[in-house]
Amino acid sequence: MISKDYAKKLASLGFAIIPCTAKKAPIEIGWTTNPIKTPEQIDVLNPSMWGCIGGINDIECIDVDLKVFTSLEERSEWWNEYWSFLSDNIEDLKNKVCIAKTMKGGYHIIYKTKTKKGNTKIASLKGHKEAIIETRGVGGQFILYGNFLYDKEYHHIDYITEQERDIIWTISKTYNYIDEVVVEVPKKSEFTPKNETDVSPWVDYNSKHTALDLIQDEFKIVRNTSKSYVIKRNGAESPHSGYVFKDSGCMFLFSTGTIYPNETLLSPFIIYSWKYHNGDFNKSASQLYDDGYGTRSVAKLKVPKIDKPIAINRELFPIEIFPKEIQYYIVESSRTLGLSIDYMGCCFLWIMSLIIGNSMVIEIKPGWREIATLWIAVVGKPGIGKTPSLNQMLHPLRKLNVKEQKDFAKKMKLYEDYCKLEKKEREHCEEIKKPRNKQFIVGDITLESLIDVHEGNPNGLGVFKDELAGWFKDMNKYRAGSDLEFWLSSWSGTSISVNRKTSKNSFVDKPFIPVIGGIQPSVFEMFATGENKDNGFIDRILISYPELIVNKYNKSFMDSSVIQWYSDFVVKMKTSIDSTFLKFDDNDEIIPNIITFSNDAEKEWIKIFDKFTDVQNSDDENEYMKSMLPKQKAYIPRFALILNVLWSFLDDSYYSTIIDVNSINRAEQLSNYFVNMAKLVKQDAKEKHELIKVSQAGLTPFDKFKSMYSLDNEVNRTVASELLEVSKRTIFRWVKELETNKK
Repeated sequence: MISKDYAKKLASLGFAIIPCTAKKAPIEIGWTTNPIKTPEQIDVLNPSMWGCIGGINDIECIDVDLKVFTSLEERSEWWNEYWSFLSDNIEDLKNKVCIAKTMKGGYHIIYKTKTKKGNTKIASLKGHKEAIIETRGVGGQFILYGNFLYDKEYHHIDYITEQERDIIWTISKTYNYIDEVVVEVPKKSEFTPKNETDVSPWVDYNSKHTALDLIQDEFKIVRNTSKSYVIKRNGAESPHSGYVFKDSGCMFLFSTGTIYPNETLLSPFIIYSWKYHNGDFNKSASQLYDDGYGTRSVAKLKVPKIDKPIAINRELFPIEIFPKEIQYYIVESSRTLGLSIDYMGCCFLWIMSLIIGNSMVIEIKPGWREIATLWIAVVGKPGIGKTPSLNQMLHPLRKLNVKEQKDFAKKMKLYEDYCKLEKKEREHCEEIKKPRNKQFIVGDITLESLIDVHEGNPNGLGVFKDELAGWFKDMNKYRAGSDLEFWLSSWSGTSISVNRKTSKNSFVDKPFIPVIGGIQPSVFEMFATGENKDNGFIDRILISYPELIVNKYNKSFMDSSVIQWYSDFVVKMKTSIDSTFLKFDDNDEIIPNIITFSNDAEKEWIKIFDKFTDVQNSDDENEYMKSMLPKQKAYIPRFALILNVLWSFLDDSYYSTIIDVNSINRAEQLSNYFVNMAKLVKQDAKEKHELIKVSQAGLTPFDKFKSMYSLDNEVNRTVASELLEVSKRTIFRWVKELETNKK
């Protein structure tokens, strides 16, 4: 504390001195309004400490109270940053103001100013009610301490310029945290969330952007503090114009020379609205919605009664397992575009698998859980429409996937530019961390790259290949068994690691990699035997093998509202799952939601399981087919999980976290379809091998066919045409001739 003699000296210089108790309060009522103004008055007093009244003699004090921090290290770090910020913007500041250290480790910055202002709370930190920076102006009181930071003491105090005072105040304001963000939003009802799983366009936009994404062409960062970026408007004379909070991404401006409101917290959405739509929030929300932000508003689809399903010669995909809206979209796509119901149904299952990802697992019983991963091969000849059928279902997710890839490329470029900066340059710009690649669908990609992308999107990464033949061949690309072991583990959701000599080791704790693609029958047959059958790889692949023909052009077309409905529905499913069910722990690992059977569903599941077991133990079933049944025991719960989640989004009687008995029955239907399809593939392969033997005999093509026909008059005409290298019309003519001769 200062001495009595020093207090007398200050009184002689015009300081308004007051005697105070040890608790820093004036010792008598009235001292604050009638302070000591002469040295003689001080002689008769012996207080615990001396104080001063602000405003008198033009004195103002910036009171920096650091007791809000719990450690000396935090206090020192904050003060050094704050003082450095002030010193960088006011030349020779330490010789223009007096700085006294307080009894509790804070600081008083004291100067003279012609600006008259009362006590002001300038800044409070997040989570603290007490101010860290406030002023003692007109009528305010502060204690006179004798511990000075630099050589300038109280009797040296002089005037600073109004510009210098303004700099001190505005820099101090940058440390103020505003707790509540009142975000102005559109009033249009179509953008208002209808339930807790919906996300509005502005909330979605705010979650994916910060103010800095929008203002980089108008402002530059002049200081990087621990809690915020201090920004300055291009061309402004003041040292700064405001700041952007690092945690919320919101901007606060002091400057009035911009298109944005000042002295209020601005979210990225509000900034976007002012920047691009002159503050019109409705227009902004509409544009963001069109750009893919927010939960899709899915209108109710009017589904006309379908009298009969479209006929397909082989086992028909059971589209009745889907809600009527999805059935209608698939049937309409088939009717108007000539696409395959089987292929589209399989692709939609794959889409649902990818959307759910690691966010959910089904617990059959304690110790046995299954993830929703599906591997699907759509089998068919070239030109039969495998890829168009898959693309018809996949287009909404592909659009989202492209958006994620573009966002990643943009962020990666910013990160690379940031890494090229010198250390000093980085201090005055936004810190940019290496972005995650949130791409969730890939095609032809190396195993290492696939794992790298999966790390950026831990919920799941879908592999879509026009031709699965390359995927099969990649199984042993580097060394025997390496890729195969990876994929077998990923199907089960078991943690996997890949070691490569030429690149870094890779590890995925919870792989979720559903696969879908097309393959020709002969190519699939080549891979479906031998080692790939013995190790269970082929048994994990769900096969769709409808017998199709190439359709002629038809003039029918699908109503655009149906196309839009499907697109909105798929996008809403993904955004809702991501926002509602995707949760992470403190280590950034996904916490899956545990899905269980209802009592009725569990009873039905046990019946199905035991029925499959009886077939496995039966002598009537061949060993080839028996080997795939254990995998179907894993697939049926997966199907039930996928279908239950789907129905819960369109039927309020379903709960997404409890498997309904209808879902397990539909899952059994689906399993029967894939088992039958596997039998068809095996049957066709066997028949083809028998025909090949006949076709290799040294006979004319007609005599070879006569031998085929004598073995089986239902001989596959298409296969015979291929093997004998004649047209199907010729085969039909030969059949007619042989039948005529038989008569």
